[in-house]
Amino acid sequence: MAQRNLSERKYVVFILMLSVGLIYLVRLFYIQVLDDAYMLSAENNVLREITLYPNRGLIFDRNGKLLVYDEAAYDVMLIPGRMESTDTVSFCSLFGISDTLFRDRLKKAKQYSWYKPSVFVSQISKTEYGFIQDQLHKFPGFFVQSRSLRIYPFPVAAHTLGYIGEVNDQEIKNDPYYKMGDYIGKSGLEKAYEPLLRGKKGKRIVMVDVHNREQGSYRNGKYDSLPEEGARLHLSIDYELQAYAEKLMENKTGSIVAIDPATGGILALVTSPTYDPNLLVGRVRGKNFARLSEDSLKPLLNRAVLGTYPPGSTFKLANALIGMQEQRLFTGTAYSCNGPASSPIRCSHNHYSPLQLKEAIEQSCNPYFWEVFRSVINNPAYPSVKASYDKWREYMLGFGFGRKFNTDIPFEVSGNIPTSEYFDKMYGQKRWNTLTIRSLSIGQGEILLTPLQLANQAAIIANRGFYYPPHIVNFYEVHNKTTRINYERVITPVLPAHFDVVKEAMLEVFEGEHGTARWARLEGVHICGKTGTVQNPHGKDHSLFIAFAPIENPAIAMSVVVENSGFGSTWAAPIASLLVEKYLNDTISRPQVEQRILEGNLNK
Repeated sequence: MAQRNLSERKYVVFILMLSVGLIYLVRLFYIQVLDDAYMLSAENNVLREITLYPNRGLIFDRNGKLLVYDEAAYDVMLIPGRMESTDTVSFCSLFGISDTLFRDRLKKAKQYSWYKPSVFVSQISKTEYGFIQDQLHKFPGFFVQSRSLRIYPFPVAAHTLGYIGEVNDQEIKNDPYYKMGDYIGKSGLEKAYEPLLRGKKGKRIVMVDVHNREQGSYRNGKYDSLPEEGARLHLSIDYELQAYAEKLMENKTGSIVAIDPATGGILALVTSPTYDPNLLVGRVRGKNFARLSEDSLKPLLNRAVLGTYPPGSTFKLANALIGMQEQRLFTGTAYSCNGPASSPIRCSHNHYSPLQLKEAIEQSCNPYFWEVFRSVINNPAYPSVKASYDKWREYMLGFGFGRKFNTDIPFEVSGNIPTSEYFDKMYGQKRWNTLTIRSLSIGQGEILLTPLQLANQAAIIANRGFYYPPHIVNFYEVHNKTTRINYERVITPVLPAHFDVVKEAMLEVFEGEHGTARWARLEGVHICGKTGTVQNPHGKDHSLFIAFAPIENPAIAMSVVVENSGFGSTWAAPIASLLVEKYLNDTISRPQVEQRILEGNLNK
């Protein structure tokens, strides 16, 4: 019986061994004959996988004008494991780099990988490529890979469009799509729409000889894949208006934001001083970026969305609207003004007294709006000053102040509408009142708004109480499929009827006998506006202006900020008036006004 069991076990073991052997034979046959992937891996020593980078998406203005496109360029790649003895002097001479830079890049490439390619010399132009291609076989381990450069045919809207740069370690860690040497949007729309603009990489596998020269496609391109071009962005920006606005702001520091009130689309987003976006392209990018960063006028700062300013008299409009909504102010409400002798806030304008609301806006009377603010904060309908102030702040947030719009505008800041807790901390609970915070009545003190928020206030008034969040991209195209970007209408907490008297008063700022911007009026177009002169502790006052036009069916709303330039009517108002004329009439009928602005140099 024991002998029989032993014999049966031998058969079982034999069958198991035979089965395992058959499995291995079948697997070996599959690997060697059927599955090309293993052959590809075995032949990696004579094959090279080349990444095919897609063209980034084109960018157009609202009228279809091409603002950004790609042009062919090349990167020199290095695989350290295939590098042989290199004539460093010849290599550095060929590419115009120093011996120290060569060694630093070689060290970095080896740290990255001995067997994977990384960028050694980036963004070589088409002109340089022809000569370099004939010489590269002298340097084993190095090869050329096709890339592209961003080209800006018109040197405008640099901050809005943004720029691209090489990915850093953190960006690679955050998204496995990127490899060392890849490029990514670093600012502006290039950053905001990076996942769409970058497209999709492809690859090509080629055979190379011992001299590092390509010998053709591997297996007729069986394992290749084509790149997919990035999405095409169509902006709300109007190139003609943007270019003209930048021209008007030359030799001045400040910003312009123009919005289409009917959509929230930004027509122009200007910051000054600015720079030519082509300066941050290609091999000169690093040098130019350093130079721009060190410029004392800070041309890299996007003042339109990052700059914050006390809004000055432009803020009086919001206070008036809140006063009417709270039924603490009416169109016939009159307050006296004693001019420079007024207390606790003096008036800087000479005008008759007392004034009603419409005249107070037209002549920008400080004491009038102090009285309006005091009546709102001391409203007996609320149990305390803190409670009424919190309600006042709620209105301000409803206007889009003190918060971000969270659209496609990168690096936007929220500005500041101080909280009651802030005043509690500063003065102590129940130890502050309307008099303590009186500067808020005329847009000074702790209030800080961005030019973007100021322009949106103009759009709100133009629309009689609503706005669409300001944005830059109208729609994008991917594979001939169009996707429109829609934003929901935001209704402010002030009833539409209250805006009528404000609009009429803003019209009188241009057309009234005592209007503060009457010198900048435009015949045939009814422009509504409000000047603002903002105290600046570091120098001359800032000149602010908000406007929209025409009053009947507003097509443009804007803010203009000219730093260190004095009264709002001196510089900001005529600039706004010229921009309205350019946008609505496509011509300028007041060459003397234009010449004064163009020749004005405030950065001396």
